[in-house]
Amino acid sequence: MINSYCKSPLWEVSRTLCDVAMGRRPAEIVIKNAKLVNVCTHEIQDNMQVAIAAGRIALVGDAAHCIGEGTRVIDAAGQYIAPGFLDGHIHVESSMLGVGEYARAVVPHGTVGIYMDPHEICNVLGLKGVQCMMKDAERTPLKAMLTTPSCVPAVPGFEDTGSFIGPEEVAETMKWDCTVGLGEMMNFPGILGSTEHAHGITGETLKAGKIVTGHYSMPETGMGLNAYIASGVRCCHESTREEDALAKMRLGMYAMLREGSAWHDLHEVAKSITRHEVDSRFAVLISDDTHPHTLVSQGHLDHIVRRAVEEGIDPITAIQMVTINCAQCFQMDHDFGSIAPGKCADIVFFSDLTKIDISRVLIDGDVVAENGRMLQQMAPYTYPDWATHTMHIRDAVTPASFAIPAEGDTATVHAIEVIPARVGSYDRHVTLKVTNGLLQSDVEQDVLKTAVFERHHETGKVGYGFVKGFGIKKGAMASTVAHDAHNLLVLGVNDEDMALAANTLIQCGGGMVAVADGKVLGCVPLPIAGLMSDLPVDVMSEKVEALEKAWEEIGCTMPSPFMTMALIALACLPELRLTDRGLVDCTKFCFTDLLVKDE
Repeated sequence: MINSYCKSPLWEVSRTLCDVAMGRRPAEIVIKNAKLVNVCTHEIQDNMQVAIAAGRIALVGDAAHCIGEGTRVIDAAGQYIAPGFLDGHIHVESSMLGVGEYARAVVPHGTVGIYMDPHEICNVLGLKGVQCMMKDAERTPLKAMLTTPSCVPAVPGFEDTGSFIGPEEVAETMKWDCTVGLGEMMNFPGILGSTEHAHGITGETLKAGKIVTGHYSMPETGMGLNAYIASGVRCCHESTREEDALAKMRLGMYAMLREGSAWHDLHEVAKSITRHEVDSRFAVLISDDTHPHTLVSQGHLDHIVRRAVEEGIDPITAIQMVTINCAQCFQMDHDFGSIAPGKCADIVFFSDLTKIDISRVLIDGDVVAENGRMLQQMAPYTYPDWATHTMHIRDAVTPASFAIPAEGDTATVHAIEVIPARVGSYDRHVTLKVTNGLLQSDVEQDVLKTAVFERHHETGKVGYGFVKGFGIKKGAMASTVAHDAHNLLVLGVNDEDMALAANTLIQCGGGMVAVADGKVLGCVPLPIAGLMSDLPVDVMSEKVEALEKAWEEIGCTMPSPFMTMALIALACLPELRLTDRGLVDCTKFCFTDLLVKDE
């Protein structure tokens, strides 16, 4: 694959690198006195030197003959050096930051490259929204590589989105210099059913010689998983069980082990490595979704490597999972993923192999961060006006908008039970009282009324349901971060607070809010597509922390509850979900009635 993410293509500077390695030309930078984490051979090499020129590595070993009058010598003073970290699957929008501010947050933590799937903004604004994010990325040192959103909508026919992506659109993006592959193919039912639409999208990617990334969330590792991999899907980040990840690796699929702000899968999926004598080359550590408070308080891939070590994974193996394994997954290891001659000079420094306390970051040979601070200045970028006016709801939202009629004194409904720190849900049958012909929330049973309002085309569509598991005792919450269509999602104890929450977001252009007793307790405005803000990461971290405290005030104690809430509308995750078109049975992939039918 031709890589446009290095300062210089190898063919252009190969003679320069040879001259530096042979001592005929001085290096631009020489690192000395370093402990090299050699991810090629899984070993630590002491007292190593690295010579750098034209943004690439010319020599690893004794570089004394590469030092000239103009060479900058960096004394590692016994610190470890490792390849820069790569995140193989990330939705930048989930950080609530633009790409520029996201880069400012993660690069000092050792992240030099991300394989970003901007399907959140694509579902709202289409490919022109994706292009805005890539323009935002261009001003940063971070290597933000595009995997084209594959599922807009996530599962066709079950929701209304702001845009549509088909094989023709995917084919066009494969010509873009920034594109390295296809974003997660969440429509695995379409792949398994051999639909022309789904295979057309993956086919255009394969035809272009690029990587198809996956999303296989079913607890099935037999013929379905085999069929999915056989279709050309190379990796999957949806393993939540030890056996899921192990089965994928055994079938030659890269198992991306996730540890995000809300999805704490590593404790379970790390066992696929620690409990089995298997080669870990097909294991990759990724974040998927990380909010700003996590980035500020814990870090990014450095934090995930630490978590992997805590779960019993060898530190060098964990570092391989964010470097060479990831680069090989995307067939870009000729440029990325190791400290070796010819590779991009993307290097991180740290003093402790288990703490991964990043002190310096080089990208293409430039020192871009030191001691937790980005050094490189970035040009400003402003998203266009059309990207900040995306709330198009047809009807005024009032308490009456949340009325759910029912007959009799009680009714049994299908309720979505969420699972703390997990992406899955359960379909629970719950019996609710009917008051004045209407169904209401039931705090005693931890059941909240829920509604999804279409917000892209003013269709007036609203889907109704009930959610269980948040522990809310009063108030309501609303969010336009509602994967993946990102319609307006509202849930709460009473209709008045639900209307207040909905209208608060309509007025501020989208975001996330918690209210109670007629008052707004916490709000994070996200005016860019209803998904992101242009505020600095530390400011956003404070706002998100305040929102988490508001959730706690109304009774919820689960980690990152708004991220769990955001998945209520994602119709490609088992078992039950709610979109603007209604309740979706995500095991049979069909709509289901809110009321449980007599069997």
